Amino acid sequence: MTNEDYIRAHREEDVRRLALGRVPEGVDRKWCLQQIEGWQLARRKLPQWAATEGVWYPIRLSMEQCSSELTARYKRELVERLLPEGQRGAMTDLTGGLGVDFAQMAPLFDEATYVEILPELRRLAEHNMPLLMESMRNGENEKMGRTELRFASPDIFSLLTLHFSLIYLDPARRDGAGRKTVGIEDCTPNLMEMQDELLSRAQWVVVKLSPMLDITEALRQLRNVAEVHVMSVKGECKELLFVMTPEANPQLAIHCVNLGTDEDAVIMRYGENERMRKPEGMSPSLNYQFLYEPNASVLKAGVQDVLGERYEVRKLHPQSHLFVGDRWIPHFPGRGFRIVESSDFSKNGLKSLLSGLRQANLTIRNFPTPVVQLRRQLRLAEGGDAYLFATTQGDGTHVLIRCEKAN
Repeated sequence: MTNEDYIRAHREEDVRRLALGRVPEGVDRKWCLQQIEGWQLARRKLPQWAATEGVWYPIRLSMEQCSSELTARYKRELVERLLPEGQRGAMTDLTGGLGVDFAQMAPLFDEATYVEILPELRRLAEHNMPLLMESMRNGENEKMGRTELRFASPDIFSLLTLHFSLIYLDPARRDGAGRKTVGIEDCTPNLMEMQDELLSRAQWVVVKLSPMLDITEALRQLRNVAEVHVMSVKGECKELLFVMTPEANPQLAIHCVNLGTDEDAVIMRYGENERMRKPEGMSPSLNYQFLYEPNASVLKAGVQDVLGERYEVRKLHPQSHLFVGDRWIPHFPGRGFRIVESSDFSKNGLKSLLSGLRQANLTIRNFPTPVVQLRRQLRLAEGGDAYLFATTQGDGTHVLIRCEKAN
């Protein structure tokens, strides 16, 4: 039996159980188990890869750290907008890794160069990229042209004697001891030392950075940022993309998206958020029918104040980041709830609001008591169909709002 036959026969099975069993003569156990585990992870995270026969997968850590197909497709759509057809000559990914982002962007260009310092990942990419490109041509992009693929040496600066339509990089966010880093200057390669060189060699430079990074600080460090993309997947902030251009002082736009949902994207020109009115707070009575909580991308970017005017909703308090309104907004960028009842924290008020409740989903926004402590005080288990928001109103009073999911 060959490795390929063993993988095909057992790839639906539990890897831990397979590790304890025997393998036929001639089968490389370690390699096969790595491929089976990689394929099982790819089914969820990289479905196009999993559907392409012959793809090789790296160790589990590399699979967990790579981009998802959802975020990689978003980058492809971004490149299609930045560079219309006829302007996509050559691109390079200077930190190729497993190549998930590269596989989505490269087919848009006449030439695409992959760079990766780790020999094993470079070996996998050289094998995988032609397979994935062919799969894309035969699938959703039948009219896609043929891209000339190149796999360059890991000497980044040798490439920067050329000119590209697009340079993409995702600097490694771990130090020499394997600890996670966040700051731009702590990543490898150090973007702070090479951004001038990059901007002199490309029409666009797109950089993926940690979702933990402070956006305002990054904008002070990076030159000529035209766009910031705050990318969440199903409510969890995953990536920050900074789009840089050789053009001096571009007008900055911030894009907030929540992939895997039908929520609206929020696009805001820099400074627009600060010009929005600060809405008045509501009273503890049921003055409004619906409550809205902005998604993680909007909150990360700090652009939540624009939502008040765009969606005709009112903010409870400048720091609460919760909105209320009288109409249902199906594609609001975040979660929406129907308000059942609201109360102050008096004994009688809480008794009425919590009547019949044994469990609830509890969220605090601009509230002094931690969730664990408040849940203990309210004597509520976690979960169920009820949603409670403990927050502060515009007049400074604390309020508990009981909600249910709205359709």
